[in-house]
Amino acid sequence: MKKIVLTALALAVTAGCTAQNSSVLEPSHEWVQDQEYNLTILHTNDNHGNFWQNKYGERGMAARATLINQIRAEVKAEGGSVLLLSGGDINTGVPESDLQDAEPDFIGMNMLGYDAMAVGNHEFDNPLDVLAKQEGWAEFPFLAANIYKDGKRMFDAYKVFDKQGIKIAVIGLTTEDTAKIGNPEYVGAIEFKDPKEEAKKVIAELKSKYNPDVIIAATHMGHYQDAQYGSNAPGDVKLARYLNEGDLDMIVGGHSQEPVCMEGANEYASFKAGDTCKPDVQNGTTIVQAHEWGKYVGRADYTFKNGEFTLESYNLIPVNLKKKIKVDGKKVRVFIQDEISQDKTVFNALKPFQDKGQEALSVKIGSSNGDLVGERKIVRNNQTNLGRLIATAHMERAKADFAVMNSGGVRASIAGGDITYKDVLSVQPFGNIVTYVDMTGTEIQDYLNVVGTKTKDSGAYAQFAGITMTVNGSTVSDVKIGGNALNEKETYRFTIPSFNAAGGDGYPNITQYPTFVNTGYVDAEVLKDFIESKGAIDVTAFQPNGEIEYK
Repeated sequence: MKKIVLTALALAVTAGCTAQNSSVLEPSHEWVQDQEYNLTILHTNDNHGNFWQNKYGERGMAARATLINQIRAEVKAEGGSVLLLSGGDINTGVPESDLQDAEPDFIGMNMLGYDAMAVGNHEFDNPLDVLAKQEGWAEFPFLAANIYKDGKRMFDAYKVFDKQGIKIAVIGLTTEDTAKIGNPEYVGAIEFKDPKEEAKKVIAELKSKYNPDVIIAATHMGHYQDAQYGSNAPGDVKLARYLNEGDLDMIVGGHSQEPVCMEGANEYASFKAGDTCKPDVQNGTTIVQAHEWGKYVGRADYTFKNGEFTLESYNLIPVNLKKKIKVDGKKVRVFIQDEISQDKTVFNALKPFQDKGQEALSVKIGSSNGDLVGERKIVRNNQTNLGRLIATAHMERAKADFAVMNSGGVRASIAGGDITYKDVLSVQPFGNIVTYVDMTGTEIQDYLNVVGTKTKDSGAYAQFAGITMTVNGSTVSDVKIGGNALNEKETYRFTIPSFNAAGGDGYPNITQYPTFVNTGYVDAEVLKDFIESKGAIDVTAFQPNGEIEYK
């Protein structure tokens, strides 16, 4: 909450200001004393190409449009106003979108009426001319106060909105980690400054120029519980604590792809779709994030009266998410909440892009001079060239020392000859994210004693790249990384699919490890890029040769 002080300067401006200074000095606030106003902030983040519903009829912008339009109508009927914000990362994740530079996603966002968007790190996955093209498609501002090129900001630092006479300033901030996890070819000449420092500067500028009633940060920095951000750049919690209490009313976040729902102080709730959600509050700032992929629309209902901005209710609304239940002994998927119909106008506008994307999946992306083996009964019992190819692709993308890939995530072989994107998706259909973590040699040894000894003939059986070892019962020995013996005091980086990083297949859950990083890159996309970069795959280069020895 925040009290707004009307300065003598602002009052003086109401009497009249010249054309020369009208862009700097704004008239006094237009809201009426003692009148209560309703303001609803809607938000999404980390869209990652999910403009279309998935194969189960979940998510999708057409259903999201229906939900948002319903909320807008409801709020308007009650005399209130709505602001719709995105926490960024529109790019990368779904091939139909990736193959079209996310054009359908930005068209969808225009149709849904987004007011502003934080620039995410994955906005830099493509050459800068693609980013410029996307900014041109968008009918809303890209905001990032801390991204500089040639000494100047690449994007607007903020946007000031007028809702019923209430001035709402929205500041954009992007994680500094973009410099290290982005493609050096695209981000090498760009400076990602400390967003905390930039936020402080921008807030001072806003107060001087506009004296806003409400200040919101749309960020792509990540929410890290109790500011435990480990090797990541500081996120939303650190930002809120860094600023003066009351300087920032709300943070609409992204990047860590969490449903930010809390229980107690600084502790995540065990949230499931349909549950109530209590946002985080740090230093007087409410912090929200709506998980990922348009699974939810976050809704924050505020009242504003005499300068006080008060959160009345908050909810993460599922967009046609489903759960499995048993019916007549069989598991079936049912909607968690009432089905949301798809907006016909949005559906019809985006369908040609979906169809075009599907056609593009059949285009050749590379070739191989032999079969890449992913057949279930083989890959779950032996190291294979396809398992190693996938692991190598992950390892190179994350600049890791070695890679671990669960064989259950390899769902098909690729026959020798031309390779298409459809072939890649048949191998990796689950949309897992490439993650990585830095550990000491001692920690690596403990980890491998669990992962490297997983039972054969199961999806947990691990494929490896960049590492050799001997497996004997419940332990591994003779571990070498990059050809050198494992050093217990040295630090190493390895990749692991997000499914396993979170404990899937009985792997250790490392998602809360201080150095854990979710790259946001979908496994199939990484494999596609790797194959495209090589052009012709020599299967013998990935053929296992006794690197993982079983006794």
